[in-house]
Amino acid sequence: MREEGAARVALAGFGLAGSAFHAPLIAVTPGLRLAAIVTRDAERTAKARATYPGVEILPDVETVLTRAGDFELLVVATPNRTHVPFARGALRAGLHVVVDKPFAATAGEGRALIEEARRSGRLLSVFQNRRWDGDFLTVRDLLERGALGTPYRFESRFERWRPAPAGWKNEGTPEDATGLVYDLGSHLIDQALQLFGPVASVYAEEDERRPGTAIVDDAYVALTHASGVRSHLQVSSIVAEPAARFRVLGAEATFTKFGLDVQEAALRAGARPVDAGYGEEPRERWGRLARGSESSVVETKRGAYQRFYEGMAAALRGGAPVPVDAHDAVAGLEIIEAANRSARERRMTTPGEVGR
Repeated sequence: MREEGAARVALAGFGLAGSAFHAPLIAVTPGLRLAAIVTRDAERTAKARATYPGVEILPDVETVLTRAGDFELLVVATPNRTHVPFARGALRAGLHVVVDKPFAATAGEGRALIEEARRSGRLLSVFQNRRWDGDFLTVRDLLERGALGTPYRFESRFERWRPAPAGWKNEGTPEDATGLVYDLGSHLIDQALQLFGPVASVYAEEDERRPGTAIVDDAYVALTHASGVRSHLQVSSIVAEPAARFRVLGAEATFTKFGLDVQEAALRAGARPVDAGYGEEPRERWGRLARGSESSVVETKRGAYQRFYEGMAAALRGGAPVPVDAHDAVAGLEIIEAANRSARERRMTTPGEVGR
């Protein structure tokens, strides 16, 4: 059903990000209408037409820009190296823009996009959907309630078993913003910043472990926040048995949680946020809060990726702030740059430090 007055959205890219995350979320959000999908791939075109009948299929972003008057919002879910030029072109054409992570290859490019949005008077946001992971929402709630006492260490991991490199994310140069620190690391860094604030120093170890790979596929990033909390972040494609997704240490208690948020698997299987039980995690996967020899199960809060596009709809129609401020993404890129520099020079660095 088409909603009268809904903002018309063009989605650039129908790979995993476009088909499993953006399209299904946009399609169920009141105030938004998925009007066009950009893809040249024949198989993806057939899938898009079958899943979203009536949605126009366009061959390239340039077509969207030449018809900018037909749309209000462009969502950029294409390969990382295209994020900046596509977003810049859309802003100059008068469109509001959502960019999938990573926002850009460098913090400087990100700041330039923010300035472009300011000059054009358009909205610009970054799709940091994992701010609405159920396990992350649970950690945030525990911290806000003081259930751990004063926190001092935050351990966060995305560990997967993908020993054979495949796909464009396993290729490219630094300018392409590929590698796990840009990919999964963008999420972990954003979550740490959301919980504990600005970072004073960064130490990182980055490696290319798999035969034939040209990108970072195993990394450890340690952040010291201005608040004094230390975040230990790990991303890897070569872990056959993952450790805890979260372990949060406080002066009074420790929270430990295994397993990934359930939403990605559900969306890839065809579920939608409007479905009963969407975002709910089974009890056997809930985390535990321990105080010495005593421990208790903590129910995982319901995940809600749909809140991002609900926030975009409110920003477009009601003047609300965008759901993710692009300045937050720039702060994350500064940390990624500092991590890359730390790993390369084998020393502690600071965000925003001028490279040697």
